[in-house]
Amino acid sequence: MGREETIVRAMVFDGTKGRLRPEDRAVRAPGPGEVRLEVLACGVCRTDLHVVDGELTEPELPIVPGHQIVGRVVRAGDGVERFAVGDRVGVPWLGWTCGACDACRRGEENLCDAARFTGYQIDGGFAEECVADARFCFPIPDGLPDLRAAPLLCAGLIGYRAFRMAGDARTLGFYGFGAAAHILAQLARHEGRTVFAFTRPGDEAARRFAVDLGAAWAGGSDEAPPSPLDAAIVFAPVGELVPIALRAVRKGGTVVCAGIHMSDIPSFPYSILWGERVVRSVANLTRRDGEEFMALAPRVPIETEVRRYALGDAGRALDDLRAGRFTGAAVVVPR
Repeated sequence: MGREETIVRAMVFDGTKGRLRPEDRAVRAPGPGEVRLEVLACGVCRTDLHVVDGELTEPELPIVPGHQIVGRVVRAGDGVERFAVGDRVGVPWLGWTCGACDACRRGEENLCDAARFTGYQIDGGFAEECVADARFCFPIPDGLPDLRAAPLLCAGLIGYRAFRMAGDARTLGFYGFGAAAHILAQLARHEGRTVFAFTRPGDEAARRFAVDLGAAWAGGSDEAPPSPLDAAIVFAPVGELVPIALRAVRKGGTVVCAGIHMSDIPSFPYSILWGERVVRSVANLTRRDGEEFMALAPRVPIETEVRRYALGDAGRALDDLRAGRFTGAAVVVPR
């Protein structure tokens, strides 16, 4: 039957704003339908920042953040047939839903009011081991290394949902060129779409990074694109970008707000919404999103640029993300 409980090293958020602390923490045996995982890699997401900075206000404290987990199954609970000991699996932000509410029955489990989220109400991957509901895990394709796979599990998955919400737009603007945009730019180019990248004003490294990944143009978020956009995806959690993006899209175009948290959107004149422009949000992800994207990523293929951090440096990884000190994605490797 294996170990009933084990003590592992973890980085824990206890409610002290902006800080993680190391802790030796008990990881329980998996219950029915659950798997216990050795964490091989865990991506660092801006949502983790929103949790530890107090902008997402309902964490189950103390909590282990991290919701882009690549793990190896070390024990499976009763009733788990999908995964076996030794399998590599991915654990995303959406960790559990009720399955019974109107949203779940409509196939909109991402909107379930009772949903529980990894690294927010369920201990996540800034630890050597964790437990997850097997129904909400995804198999990791063979040949996809742990570090490359980790950012796909949120930056990729929720980015993919935002990408689909943009419809068949041929000219796409990405506001904020971080982990999600650098993944989706590759998918857009694979599909023959044109990408314009909007970065922090003056961030030359981000501009070069976007162009290297195939963006047809890269400029500051305070600049107008070379031509009107069919759709814009706002990845940066900055509400002021929404009116800017509205001014950049053509009539009938769409602005997709891709963040779980965003600062307040300022008032704007109706004239920039008029013309059947649309503003919409993306909330979480569904398992269908995950299955589609994890099958698609190796075919593109999507190459993630990764900066690696040790488990004890997870707090520094969050600081570096907050300050924009790297391009691509950060990944914590616990062992």
